[in-house]
Formats: sequence, structure tokens, C-alpha cells
Amino acid sequence: MLRNIESWKINLISVWFGCFFTGLAISQIIPFLPLYVEELGIHGGEALSIWSGLTFSITFIVSALVAPLWGSLADRKGRKLMLLRAAFGMGVVILLQAFVTQAWQLLLLRALMGLTSGYIPNAMALVASQVPRERSGWALSCVATGQIGGVILGPMLGGLLADWLGLRLVFIVTAVLLMISFFVTLFLIKETGYVPVSKKDKLSGREVFRSLENPRLMGCLFITTMVIQMCNGSVNPILTLFVRQLDPGIQNIAFISGVIAAMPGVSALVAAPRLGKLGDRIGTQRILLATMTATFVLLIAMSFVTTPTQLGILRFLLGFADGAMMPAVQTLLVRHSRDNITGRIFGYNQSFMYLGNVAGPLLGAAVSALTGYRWVFASTALVVLINVLFLKRFYRRPAPLFTPAQQAEPAESGHNASAPASTDTQR
Repeated sequence: MLRNIESWKINLISVWFGCFFTGLAISQIIPFLPLYVEELGIHGGEALSIWSGLTFSITFIVSALVAPLWGSLADRKGRKLMLLRAAFGMGVVILLQAFVTQAWQLLLLRALMGLTSGYIPNAMALVASQVPRERSGWALSCVATGQIGGVILGPMLGGLLADWLGLRLVFIVTAVLLMISFFVTLFLIKETGYVPVSKKDKLSGREVFRSLENPRLMGCLFITTMVIQMCNGSVNPILTLFVRQLDPGIQNIAFISGVIAAMPGVSALVAAPRLGKLGDRIGTQRILLATMTATFVLLIAMSFVTTPTQLGILRFLLGFADGAMMPAVQTLLVRHSRDNITGRIFGYNQSFMYLGNVAGPLLGAAVSALTGYRWVFASTALVVLINVLFLKRFYRRPAPLFTPAQQAEPAESGHNASAPASTDTQR
């Protein structure tokens, strides 16, 4: 028993570092993609905006399409193999991006990068399958801090490297970081208790949802994932412009905007594991509803700010909620599904996450163009409110998944009857 506990703890630490390096690697490129596109020969405001937008969004679009496929393969072949595939594949593709000579080549490789993605959702699925379910909220929140930490440090590191070494060498350094993730996964992560799903036993998409205790809740959680990503992304296109509108004479606007943009990540690092642990004690659904309600209130407040300082403070407070929402959704996905479909469920969830990454900036850009910057916060808050109402409607306590003939066994084993039946056999 002690050895098993040590095994999942080692996996948790290893996955944290893998997610940290992956988040660091991916985020340090994104702020400088427009400059790289311009360096490849695309000039003029309109053309540069179109090419930059396509280059950014195509990765998420392709990822959204293939995420369920990788999730299904993870259930059949194992999550560790999918982690190795994602880390190595993204590392090679990003390395090739350092040597492109035309914008269409970069666009093609960014699409291929979407095809090879999937490290973080598979890392979450692996942790969910290894950690005792009563501690899954805390564990998934800890893993989330690895990704958040990488995303916070990534743009700063990328900026320093771009200034010191040039844009192309940023891609090479990024590829090296992903190779570190590959070797951490290869040598440190042990996938214990994994029972592969044979091809003949693989469920269709319809059968997966029929096997769920609350399919409507699961669909609502997928939408919630998309909404969370939309909240994070809708403000990005207008943040710098809004800061300038609040204080037209501001100095170092790029630096100030960068600090304000990073504020939620700082507080999320502090809040995520603590709120995850609290969710294990009082109910993860309560944490999710409370943090989404707080997000709604804070977004409304942001639409009335008059100074950049006020905006920074509110975004810092937003991070406390932001750090808990996504791990809470992932914890509920685990607790409302069987182990043999965890990969598929996380794959579907990742598709909605990528859709949110695309839809958020589009929402922010469209609303700001039509009504002004302040309405971006208000419209995002409205989306959050609608989502909260649907969550409250569809959430109910899970019914036991055991058939009458199976009920005696979990009763003797002392496990919670609301947990999926496959939990005991998988550990």
C-alpha cells in the first residue's frame, strides 16, 4: 500500500514538471508570432492581422478536432504513451518552425502542432486514474499550477530570449524544453493499474454518453470548460488598448499591460491547490459554482473601472477564482465517469477548451468593435451567468452505477457507492 501511495505521488510530481515545461514552452512563442510572421514577409496592417490570427488559431482548431481521437487512443494504449507522443511531436514541429522561410510554411507547421498536441489533458487523465478519488480535486489543482506557472513565465522568458538571441532561437529553446518534458515522462512516470480497453470493447461516442450517470451534466461541464477559456481569452485582444484608454498618458504601456495580464496567474498559483483541497472536503460542485459566481461579479466590476490600478486589483482577485474553475471541472468529469472512458471524456473536454481559446478572442474583438471595450467585460460576464444557471439546473448528486448484483461487492470494500464501479479494479 505504501509503495502504491509513493508511486502516485512520484507521478504527480513528475506530471507537474511535465506540465510546467509544456506550458512554458508553448506560451513563450505566442506573444511574438505576429513579429515572426512579419519577419517572414507579410507586411501591411490588414494582411499581417489576418495571417497572425490564422497562425494563432489554426493550432487550436486542429487540436479541437483531434482531441477525442487521442483520448480514445489513450484509453486503449495508455496515457503515458500519449504524453510521450505529444511532448516529442510538439518538440519536433516547433523545432522545424525555427527554419521556415515563408508564412505558409509556418501556418502548415502550426496546424501540424495542433495535430501533435495533447500533453496536458492526458497528464490530467493519468493523474485522475492514479490518485485516490477522494483526493482528486487537490491533485488536479496541483497539476494545474504547473501549467499556470509555465504560462506566466513563458512570455517573459520568450521576450528575454527574443531580445538576446533572436526570434528563431526562441523556437529552438522551446523545442529543448519539450524534450525535457519527454524525458521526465519517459523515466519518471509509471502508469500503474492501467487496464487497456480492447478495440472490440471500445464504446462509440453515443455509447460513452449512455454509460454516464448524468449525461446532461457532462455536456454542461464541457460547455463550462469552453466558457472558462472564453473568459480568459476575450479580454486579451483589447487589454492593452483598454489600459491606454483608462490612462492616455501612461508610460511603459506594454510593461503595465503585461503585468495586468499576468495578475490572474499569480493569484491562481496560490489558490488552485487550496481550493482543490477544500472542494474535496465540501464538494467540488460548490467550489465551481462559487468561483464562477465570483467571476461574474468581478467581470461586471471591471466594466466600471476608471484606472489601470483598479483593473489590476480586480484581475488579481479574478485569479483566485480562475485557478479553481478548470481543476473543479476536471474533478467532476472524473467523479461522474468510469475509468475505462476517462481518456475519451478528457479528450472531448479538451476539444471544448480549444474552441474556447478560439471563441474568446473573437468575442472580445467583435464586441469591442461594435460597442466599446467596457462591454467586453459585461458580455463575458453575461456568458458566465448563463453558464452558472445551467450548471445549477443540471447538477444533481450521482446515482449509483452498480447493478443490484454488483452492489454487495462495493459495500464490503467500503468505497463510496457513488464512485464508478471500475474504480476499485483499476487501483
